[in-house]
Amino acid sequence: MWRPWGDGEKARFQRAAWMNVLGNAVKIAVEGAAGVTFGSVALLADAAHSVADLVASAVVFVWGGSRYDDADETHPHGHQRIEPLTALFVGATIVLLGALLLRESVVGLIGPTEVAASPVLVAALLFAMVDMYLLYWYTERVNATLGSTALTALAADCLNDIYTTIAALVGVFGVLLGFPVLDPIAGALVSLLVVYQGVKIARENVTYLVGAAPPAGDRERVTEALREHSAVEGVHDLTVYYDGTDLEVEVHVEVDGGMTLHEAHAVETALVTGLRDLEDVGDVHIHLDPSGLGEWKEAEDAPDSRARSD
Repeated sequence: MWRPWGDGEKARFQRAAWMNVLGNAVKIAVEGAAGVTFGSVALLADAAHSVADLVASAVVFVWGGSRYDDADETHPHGHQRIEPLTALFVGATIVLLGALLLRESVVGLIGPTEVAASPVLVAALLFAMVDMYLLYWYTERVNATLGSTALTALAADCLNDIYTTIAALVGVFGVLLGFPVLDPIAGALVSLLVVYQGVKIARENVTYLVGAAPPAGDRERVTEALREHSAVEGVHDLTVYYDGTDLEVEVHVEVDGGMTLHEAHAVETALVTGLRDLEDVGDVHIHLDPSGLGEWKEAEDAPDSRARSD
């Protein structure tokens, strides 16, 4: 079976992002055509907010795939931070859309706009819901093996689209039943959920971008992995932080001071390899210390110690 871009992680990421571009484009075309034909503000608003989703999907497609590129001279630590940056963009877009939807809902409550009901409008909204659900399902399926924060954000955006489409559908049925006020009420409730989802996505990816510390459980599994090696006699000055969505580890490890340089190098190599094999761990920096001597910066002749004594 022919697959555009191949079968690697970057290829699967780009396929999923491209499907989001196509899915949003189809939704815009169907809802926009029906909205213009029958003068439905609800459908035109739902189609208009999908334009921003289309832009976000395109940004993830063009930009987010760089996360899988190898390190180079301009990015010696790789491109991991590009992915949460694209996800942050999607999160900000979702917040903006939610705020705009809330504004439109408030305007509708003050002075509801009449919507010309038609079975075609209902059909267009149902099509949009199916389109977004299939896109959500496909994105989640691909992301199950990638763990991409950018694809997670796009999947959440698909769910938000379903919610906003349901709000528009409730509004159309409200007009059919003689209760047009249902449209802005449903829109207001859904818009609050959309804003919450966007803020949640943005906060998570800001954590990745600023190099924050991971949960305590990640530090514990790094420490346990180090202590499993028979040559390790102590672990101190452990720092674990996010470099993009990967974890970077810096640590001092105490070993027998009588080791030869070749033996110490072999231990360090084994420790680095073992940590890099852990899930989500990227770069690892290990400094070997002779056991029993204490930390070098606490020594009497250390530069910091002399400065303190002066």
